[in-house]
Amino acid sequence: MFFRFLRLFKIARVAVKYGLDDMAVSGLASPRLARVIATLVFWRDISAPRGKRLRMALEELGPIFVKFGQVLSTRRDLMPPDVANELALLQDRVPPFDSALAVRQIEKSLGAHPEELFAEFDREPVASASIAQVHFARLKDGTAVAVKVLRPGMKRSIEEDIALMKVAAGLMERLWADGRRLKPREVVGEFDKYLHDELDLMREAANASQLRRNFTGSDLLLVPEMFWDYCSTSVIVMERMRGIPISQTERLVAEGVDLKKLSRDGVEIFFTQVFRDGFFHADMHPGNILVSVEPETFGRYIALDFGIVGTLTDFDKDYLSQNFLAFFRRDYKRVAEAHIESGWAPKDTRVDELESAVRACCEPIFDRPLRDISFGQVLLRLFQTSRRFNVEVQPQLVLLQKTLLNIEGLGRQLDPDLDLWKTAKPYLERWMQEQVGWRGMIAKLREEAPHYNKVLPQLPRLVHQALTGASERPQETVDLLRRVLDEQRRTNRLLTFGVYFGGGLAAGIVIAQMLQRWAQFLHW
Repeated sequence: MFFRFLRLFKIARVAVKYGLDDMAVSGLASPRLARVIATLVFWRDISAPRGKRLRMALEELGPIFVKFGQVLSTRRDLMPPDVANELALLQDRVPPFDSALAVRQIEKSLGAHPEELFAEFDREPVASASIAQVHFARLKDGTAVAVKVLRPGMKRSIEEDIALMKVAAGLMERLWADGRRLKPREVVGEFDKYLHDELDLMREAANASQLRRNFTGSDLLLVPEMFWDYCSTSVIVMERMRGIPISQTERLVAEGVDLKKLSRDGVEIFFTQVFRDGFFHADMHPGNILVSVEPETFGRYIALDFGIVGTLTDFDKDYLSQNFLAFFRRDYKRVAEAHIESGWAPKDTRVDELESAVRACCEPIFDRPLRDISFGQVLLRLFQTSRRFNVEVQPQLVLLQKTLLNIEGLGRQLDPDLDLWKTAKPYLERWMQEQVGWRGMIAKLREEAPHYNKVLPQLPRLVHQALTGASERPQETVDLLRRVLDEQRRTNRLLTFGVYFGGGLAAGIVIAQMLQRWAQFLHW
């Protein structure tokens, strides 16, 4: 409790030091409160621009606050340009820590001094973020690599801030009418989990390896290779990637990169990660995205920093795909039905009322380019609607919501005229056909085939054992027989469907051939 009090005191002190209170009350109709505060803290200097003061305050408060600023920096529609420009510096220009500490961290983690491990090692960091910083190096075989080193003392700093967030979440649940429905403690728990995952650089390396494997052979996304012999929980070594930061649009245009195509590719990459793989990069701020200008990979995205990734279950993917597709088709009734069927909205919710509310939120944004709409405003209206209908917030989708906001910010920078709906709709329709069409059925049968190959030969023995042991274990026998019969019915249904489907397909081909030959005969 004492340390939490000290952290609260530090937050208040930093806020006063950089004049964040002045920024908060400056928009009030009456300037009286601002004058009172200025009188009480007359000793401070707040002559620096407000954006710079906010950035410096976030940097002093630590990694969680820096990440908050990183997210805000992509939402230029929600804040003045001067503030957004300053917060953008948090993406890859967080003040670095002493290089001597980085060398000691490498020596401790990998068991040797950098001069022994590498042919070359640059002590000056090339990038510094809230969790770690990066140094360039070269392996002894000549391979150019990037060495990522964890900031010292990160675990304690994060745990202090998470403890405060948990206290605030508990108070929110008890004191706010909507607190329990919004599940703030579960949301903080998810955030806590992902932040601690980000502190384990071996986990980040594994995430990068998975994402690289998912996009093997793709012409959309490049992911650096990890060198596992040089990886530990606090140091990882990866392939050096060369590209232009995606936020530097003028350089990209000068190199001949098609920004409109780049924005469309970004949408496809996002939906591919979410719906095909259920595994997505969840920290896609501009500081983590480069664009290749190398001849063999020109115009491809380069992803960096894989400390935070999101995963979705098959249920989550099915729910999201139905909602997205219904949304793009303006089928608001289906959106309402999906919420009720999933259990996110109470079962007694009237479909027509929820449909009408969703239509009022979403209809105004269609047929408009990205520059004229704001997901922030849409999410705010949907939040108000969800409160009215007691829709529960799903903590597992918090990262997806954050990533959607990042995608919107990137889209605004690359192509303000991007029609997000027309770009995403064909991909979702194709994905749904693969899931619920005949291709999806064949894929599921192939997936279940090993299970059937194992279970079907055992059915006679299981039935025999159940029947011979019925007198000794009557209830157990009944349960076993019920499971066996259920499995047999399921198998019979699938086999029957396969037979009829295959037979119908074969018959259709034969009939088509006969009709074609008959037509040729008549023509002759």
